[in-house]
Amino acid sequence: MESHKSAIVLLLAWTVTACGGEGSRWAGTITDSAGVTIVSNTEVGIWRPGEEWTLEEELRIGALEGAPEYQFGLVGTITVDSKGRIYVLDSQAQHIQVYSPVGAYERTVGTRGGGPGELGAAMALLVGPGDTLLVPDGMNLRFNRYAPDGSSAGSFRMVLEEGRPMLFRATSSGIIAEQLRPMALFTGSSIENPRDAIVLLSTDGTVTDTLITFPSSETIGASGVTLFAPEPAWDLTDDLQLVFGVNDEYRIGLYADGRQKRIFMKPFDRKPVGDADKEAIRSELRRRLTQYGASGEQISRVLSRYHFADYFPAFNVVVAGAMGTIWVQHILPMSELSEGAVASMTSIEDVGSPDWDVFDAQGRFLGVVNMPRGFTPRVFRGDRIYGVWRDELDVQYVLRLRIVGDLGAGPT
Repeated sequence: MESHKSAIVLLLAWTVTACGGEGSRWAGTITDSAGVTIVSNTEVGIWRPGEEWTLEEELRIGALEGAPEYQFGLVGTITVDSKGRIYVLDSQAQHIQVYSPVGAYERTVGTRGGGPGELGAAMALLVGPGDTLLVPDGMNLRFNRYAPDGSSAGSFRMVLEEGRPMLFRATSSGIIAEQLRPMALFTGSSIENPRDAIVLLSTDGTVTDTLITFPSSETIGASGVTLFAPEPAWDLTDDLQLVFGVNDEYRIGLYADGRQKRIFMKPFDRKPVGDADKEAIRSELRRRLTQYGASGEQISRVLSRYHFADYFPAFNVVVAGAMGTIWVQHILPMSELSEGAVASMTSIEDVGSPDWDVFDAQGRFLGVVNMPRGFTPRVFRGDRIYGVWRDELDVQYVLRLRIVGDLGAGPT
């Protein structure tokens, strides 16, 4: 009887929390036996009319013609230092262009090559303490360091024995995180049940902490590439909480001090990968391979190694944003994209939508923010979002957007 009464009390408590004066605008929270707070959201955000955030363009860097310092071959990573300077990696030229906070060109850092300070295949731009720039180079298998004035500050070896670098993140305070995947090359045999790790790095490459381990993705396997297979998505907040979820379901966790503290969920429509989506991808792959001079036989062989999951992911990426918010990007099926939009994609499996769900620091769904068409965010800093935008001529520009709205909006 006592357990029955406790269940009723818990249910009533949850119901009161869930309603919170908002009716059906969000479902509420419970705390499980392990002390993890679980936040269940509805499809309706808690922003009231007029509270929704919008974005306005504040700065544009780039040009179709004119000074070469303002033209980009292929924009990769973008980052920002403590003084607001903007660093843009041109993946085609393998150099980094630096701009002032108002968009004036300052200098170019690095050049293509294998010598000191040179880059072969830069993977990311990471600003560490003291505005030291750290650039992992997948071809030269090292991390290049640059001083704030752009001069080379040496390099250190990429320690592949610890795992293959998959993804990098850096907070605004210069804390650097890296996702590592084990490599069979260093084990002498195949790895059963491989697990990735997200670790913190110092600016000399030393691993200072392991935040989480999890099963490795099945996107790349012995039979080839399976597009839209479940993938981990993560980011690191400025207060060093790890935001982590696997995108086969809309369930995202917040981790701190080595354990999970909070989970937030939201309903989503599970969209099947249809024949039109598959054909759109195959057509674009054929186009790209033909552009690189591949023969018909080579193209057929490559396409035979591409497979498809049955369903699209629940979301694309997660990002830690302003005021402790978490941004989650919607999925846009390939069949709904124009040929031009597909052709401009950096990665063929990137089906990110312009629509982003925004959650507050408690995991409550606030509402949707719409980003400009053709814009891909690269870094969030406070109430600014930096990214790359392609115009109708496929010319790339670096944009800085400002969030417009009450950054404290929503019930407490």
